[in-house]
Amino acid sequence: MMRKFGYGRLSVLVLAGLIAGGTMVGLARSQSAPDANAEIYRDLDVFGEVLQHVREDYVEKPDDAKLIESAINGMLMALDPHSSYLNSKEFADMQVQTRGEFGGLGLEVSMENGVVKVVSPIEDTPAARAGLQSGDFITALDKEQLQGLTLEEAVEKMRGPVNAAITLTIVRKGVENPFDVRMVRDVIHIKPVKYSAEKDVGYIHITSFNEQTTADLQDAVKHLKKEIGQSLKGYIIDLRNNPGGLLDQAISVSDDFLDQGAIVITKGRNLEETQRSNARPGDITDGKKLVVLINGGSASASEIVAGALQDHHRATIVGTRSFGKGSVQTIIPLGSNGALRLTTARYYTPSGRSIQAKGIEPEAVVEEALPDDLKKAAVTGESEANLRGHLKREGEANTGQEEDGSSSYVAPDKDKDTQLQYGLDLLRGIKSVDNDAKKKTEAN
Repeated sequence: MMRKFGYGRLSVLVLAGLIAGGTMVGLARSQSAPDANAEIYRDLDVFGEVLQHVREDYVEKPDDAKLIESAINGMLMALDPHSSYLNSKEFADMQVQTRGEFGGLGLEVSMENGVVKVVSPIEDTPAARAGLQSGDFITALDKEQLQGLTLEEAVEKMRGPVNAAITLTIVRKGVENPFDVRMVRDVIHIKPVKYSAEKDVGYIHITSFNEQTTADLQDAVKHLKKEIGQSLKGYIIDLRNNPGGLLDQAISVSDDFLDQGAIVITKGRNLEETQRSNARPGDITDGKKLVVLINGGSASASEIVAGALQDHHRATIVGTRSFGKGSVQTIIPLGSNGALRLTTARYYTPSGRSIQAKGIEPEAVVEEALPDDLKKAAVTGESEANLRGHLKREGEANTGQEEDGSSSYVAPDKDKDTQLQYGLDLLRGIKSVDNDAKKKTEAN
């Protein structure tokens, strides 16, 4: 099954040469092959010759599988930054992310001075039930020391089959000696939606677009309606630093706030591959006002949602310009050999805007106040336009219309979160985008 990421029919032709007894066996092909293919066959013969020399003459014996995988990745990297080959392990990891659930303990962890540190246990998981605390250090798993492992390697060891037991060795501040905690792995659900009632406004933070996002969003709106009641003025949908995910989830999330009209248009290489996704009747917020927060870390599926709601005048977009990833990747499984992630289409907002290497511009541009250490660093935000080999905007390769990145900083304290506070003021009628724009014009 092919999955599309906001991160047609395709056929994959795998061309390979066989090495036998140090002699390159040429690629079998029909003598009647069109002349147009002759050049690629000659190039493949060159590839086979180079591969033969590397295998026979390189100073150390190379790993054949790594050579081929690197060659495939080199080919895909020459296309654009988002096309790549996923080996079987990488493909399995990607499937875990998109499913939004896995067998594990329920811990958010980081690495501090080479030691795995608990950021927080996730509610109602083995880790939370076992009493693990934020700030705990994990030094060993089943008596095997974690020192020297990367964070990814440590996380991989903590994941495993559901109902399988594991013992963690914990070092806790204020406790004299390390102690062991035995847990049994359970199904852990990655919550892509977090929400809270900000007095008379519902705040919904969408962190990614996996298979759980739309259902979690609908639950969030349902609970906020009940908690806030009649005084509910509207919702803030926070898409800041959301890197994207599944295209179908971006479409369904947009659909939840729209009654009709286009959501996104995708265009492949050929005209017949153009697809238009439309909204169905029904707005889960009953037409309440929306503010969408974006920044330089809002990419792909996030930009689809922001662009659709902006074009339909359904939401006011607040923050800074988004990342500018306007392409769709299709995941093509290759059996036991992993999968191919290939850029197969560009996407456009309902009004026909391509945001590739440009991004979504907010109606209200609000910069977050940076802490002193980041001010001194003078860091420019990353963006699609900064990525080497990115797709050019159609018809704009040399017009200078591509945009550098904007800030992706978000203040950890909600009271100091300038963009959030601006959105709250908009929904409460304390601020007006039109009035702010008028003030800026008068000031100039």
